Amino acid sequence: MKIDLTDTTSSKINKALVQGRRAIGTPAVGMVLTLVLVTDEENQYDALKAANDASREHPSRKLVVVKRVSRSARDRATARLDAEVRVGADAGTGETVVLRLYGDVMDHAQSVVLPLLLPDAPVVVWWPVNSPVNPAKDSLGKLGQRRVTDTYASENPVEELTARADAYTPGDTDLAWTRITPWRSMVAAALDQVDCEVTSVEVEGEEHNPSCELLAMWLANRLRVPVRRSVSGGPGLTAVRMETTCGPIALDRPDGGLATLSIQGQPDRAVALKRRDTAELIAEELRRLDPDDTYASALRFGVHRLGDPAKPALPPLPTREAGSSEHAPASAVTPASMPVKKAASK
Repeated sequence: MKIDLTDTTSSKINKALVQGRRAIGTPAVGMVLTLVLVTDEENQYDALKAANDASREHPSRKLVVVKRVSRSARDRATARLDAEVRVGADAGTGETVVLRLYGDVMDHAQSVVLPLLLPDAPVVVWWPVNSPVNPAKDSLGKLGQRRVTDTYASENPVEELTARADAYTPGDTDLAWTRITPWRSMVAAALDQVDCEVTSVEVEGEEHNPSCELLAMWLANRLRVPVRRSVSGGPGLTAVRMETTCGPIALDRPDGGLATLSIQGQPDRAVALKRRDTAELIAEELRRLDPDDTYASALRFGVHRLGDPAKPALPPLPTREAGSSEHAPASAVTPASMPVKKAASK
């Protein structure tokens, strides 16, 4: 069911949501979070489709904020809010409100979104494109417990990573980091099978792929060995090769689907490392709403330190105030107690 509202208000949108739920016979609200998507008209369809697919795992109210820039000066001076309310089959699992902001109201998007948030439910803000350099200080970003960006959509991903490191606030995360979760899992599992000292690492992938840089920074930060970034034709990440005192360990994925894990003294094994779509990535991020300290540590290690871990470290991560209810999450893949330069043995 779809309800179109022209030149409306947040109060009328809330009434339309209640009306829509009653019309389809589901007045109870069973959603677990509010997902705010901040995008443009060109990308809103793909972003909303991914959010709808992810809502099968995380029932949510999806608020799509689209800022429409008018062509004429007269139209730009006219503030207006249009909305499209979707419930039932048209909204995936949950509810969807597409908000189109015109004129001066674009500068006050948080005032439009705030009354539409689910009460007593976490808020996640996602920028599929055109994300702010400091999401935590953005007017909409301040509403969220988690703030999801995608460095891959920026013009210069490496510079963007550096800016993100400087502006990092607990709760920030990036889909470029989420893309390498299977790689981090496989590398950690491979190192767990041997009792060797890692001496150097090479990460191979596309030239301007931020996921390659983040994986390289994670390995350099955890192992404290030189990590070299080499360029390939892709797609995405294509290989991680480690030199150890027991011989080379390599994880190669030349086709973006099936990888081969090679460990000295063991037969080669085929590993499923399919490139995941955006719906799978955003669904993974919605599974945890506490700060990702592993991402923060890798990000703040710095691209400029790759290949030379002896360079001065960046400032330490922000500390939480005493008595804070937030807790430090365990590493998603490798425990924080992983010894430097040496993999844990079984």
